Amino acid sequence: MKTSTSFDIDDLTTSHSSQLCTRCCQDTTVPFITFDEQGVCNYCHFHDMLEGVFPNGEKGREILTKLFDKVKAKGKGKKYDCIAGVSGGRDSTYLLYFLVKIWGLRPLAVHFDDGFDNPVATENMLKACKILGVDFKNVVSDWEEAKELKIDFLKASTPDMNMGTDIGIASSLYGAAAQEDVKFIFIGQSFRTEGTKPLIWSFFDGDYLRDVHRRFSKLPLKGWSPNQPNFNFGAKELVYYSFFRGIQTYTPLYYWDYIRPEAQKIIERELDWIYPGAHYFDDLYHSLIKYVHRVKFKIDMNINSDAALVRSGFMSREEAIKRAHGIYKIEDPVVINSCIEKLGVSKEQFEEWMALAPKDFRDYNTMYNWIRPFRGVIKILSKLNIIPKIVYYKYFVLNKL
Repeated sequence: MKTSTSFDIDDLTTSHSSQLCTRCCQDTTVPFITFDEQGVCNYCHFHDMLEGVFPNGEKGREILTKLFDKVKAKGKGKKYDCIAGVSGGRDSTYLLYFLVKIWGLRPLAVHFDDGFDNPVATENMLKACKILGVDFKNVVSDWEEAKELKIDFLKASTPDMNMGTDIGIASSLYGAAAQEDVKFIFIGQSFRTEGTKPLIWSFFDGDYLRDVHRRFSKLPLKGWSPNQPNFNFGAKELVYYSFFRGIQTYTPLYYWDYIRPEAQKIIERELDWIYPGAHYFDDLYHSLIKYVHRVKFKIDMNINSDAALVRSGFMSREEAIKRAHGIYKIEDPVVINSCIEKLGVSKEQFEEWMALAPKDFRDYNTMYNWIRPFRGVIKILSKLNIIPKIVYYKYFVLNKL
């Protein structure tokens, strides 16, 4: 009998009945969720796998010490030794504090502005950078492109409504790293608090963005250059930055005993940080995203993060179950209507897009189309530890597409 901490990568009992995980709060509304003999879901198993790959505590501190020693050595003589992605939210603000005050690094703080920034979050970024003595680079998107990409994905009828912004963030971070000749990018995320999203709910891929844009827009995207990629960040761009420029991306909070309430107290006290109103509400467009996800796609994205909090001991299972499938507090009608108006579309047009049949990334040309035929090869490489097992598990076991 398998336990939640010991299992073979392909040996999970499948169940398709209506069921709620006995360990977290995820249920059969989550695509391709499966359960073992004890009723524990495959996302809990994946969490345990990640715990083994990314330890925190004393072992995590040892890993971070080696990593940051390397960062300092590589950055010697340069103005910056790393790039830190910032949004003004809690996690990225703490990341900046963590890099500067705890580890003594010299980051350039980089933000991507798609036109929907929450003013509270903007002020948080500026205050944090000033207090910490960190330079701030604000990459402002071309508004017409940013707006067009959001409209493209409404027309595409997939849940990936913020793909343009997600690609823009990645492009701005790698572009800044290339411009400053910096080899390390740090992002303020933790699987222990965020969880893992099903691919059908959230698929990150620049090739996917380009295909959707080609199909639904006549506006050409601006071209690519190493220092200014704009909205161009797909497989070939990642290969360029990673292999030819040697730029590496890390999520250091994976190795840290990151407890959000404690982190929030620190940044409120030290950086005069103000809560934007909700998690992810550093970007006002998430108000519209949450509404569309709930009403059109029947998606509760918060169930993933709440499940992670339960697994990590930061939230009770009972509380998470009560919160599941409710109306999230950022679904403010005033903000939702403001987002629609800012896109320059009528409510009637928006409702027409809402009425389109739901689709997902598999209906478009993506990198998944060309890696899927190599599933067997990827499985062998993962068993030989040539590539991380979590790559195979995430793309071919956790999500059986």
